[in-house]
Amino acid sequence: MLHKFPTIINSMQSTRIKTLSISLSRYCHFKTKMGFESLNRTSTLASKTAQNNVAIFWDLDNKPPNSFPPFEAAVKLKTAASSFGVVRSMVAYANHHAFSYVPIVVREQRRERKLLNQLENKGVIKSVEPHFCKVCGRRFYTNEKLVNHFKQIHEREHQKRLNQIESARGSRRVKLVGKYSMKMEKYKNAARDVLTPKVGYGLAAELKRAGFWVGTVSNRPQAADVALRDHMVNVMDKRKAECLVLVSDDSDFVEVLKEAKLRCLKTVVVGDLNDGALKRVADTGFSWMEILKGKAKKEAVSVVGKWKDRDILKRLEWTYNPEVDGKLNGSEDVFDDQSEDQDFNSTDDGSNADCICTKDSGPWWELDSDSDFNSSQSQ
Repeated sequence: MLHKFPTIINSMQSTRIKTLSISLSRYCHFKTKMGFESLNRTSTLASKTAQNNVAIFWDLDNKPPNSFPPFEAAVKLKTAASSFGVVRSMVAYANHHAFSYVPIVVREQRRERKLLNQLENKGVIKSVEPHFCKVCGRRFYTNEKLVNHFKQIHEREHQKRLNQIESARGSRRVKLVGKYSMKMEKYKNAARDVLTPKVGYGLAAELKRAGFWVGTVSNRPQAADVALRDHMVNVMDKRKAECLVLVSDDSDFVEVLKEAKLRCLKTVVVGDLNDGALKRVADTGFSWMEILKGKAKKEAVSVVGKWKDRDILKRLEWTYNPEVDGKLNGSEDVFDDQSEDQDFNSTDDGSNADCICTKDSGPWWELDSDSDFNSSQSQ
């Protein structure tokens, strides 16, 4: 009979297996879901607590990126600092002279570009590829023609957009900013490669493009140091960061780093002096070459591991807290006094006194053994 209806039997077995698997999967899914949720919550909490808030402070008067492009140096510095935690703030201070100064490397590049333009105009040399305008897409055989085209057309258009935005008010201004935002960004990216900055070499603009907040102070001596020091103290007072990254070789910041270490903050110094005063005080230090080559990011892993081990050891150390430990010691003393009083009172009870009187009813020199011996002889 069973051989006659194999399909029915197979269908019945398959339905039973499906119901069992569904029930098991529901049960197991509920259990595993709860387990995974708890694991995910613990992992996210651990990751949040493990990551430190990092603040970068750059002394541009003492350590400007003269031999490196500013934007590249700022991005490399941010990536190196991000290995110590989450970068929350990036600040740079300098006076007007630092932003108007043109490094020797940039001057040489401009001189070479000017000489190449002269040779191209005379027809002595020809560029392999034509010069390309990144705004409109036109091509030119000489760089000087590209610069003239950019100034005559695109720079004027950009200035017209800025004037329209400045003259507008309210919602109209907001709409114009949204309308011209893409074009203005495209113009800035193209002008960076074509036009020469009128003042300096675009240090402030490049750092702002990298995400830094740039502060300009007066040309008085130590004005940038005072402003940067006050900003660091403000960040420490408000507990906005657990790790401070200072880009400077100035020994005037030694006291600030010592104060940060007293507040149990991590300190990192970026400078070119290997045996400088700042690197002796800070937890760790790197040079500009280590930042640019990525060596600092690799070494930061071991540094963070040492910090974690040090934090664990500090938690295991016993420290005397007069408020807590004083209360505990006071309660123990009270308990000991009460126990001693209880012992003393228990010895002074009436029952014990009666026992003493009955035992000491006879003369003190007569012993129990003598009394027992005399009683035996009388019998």
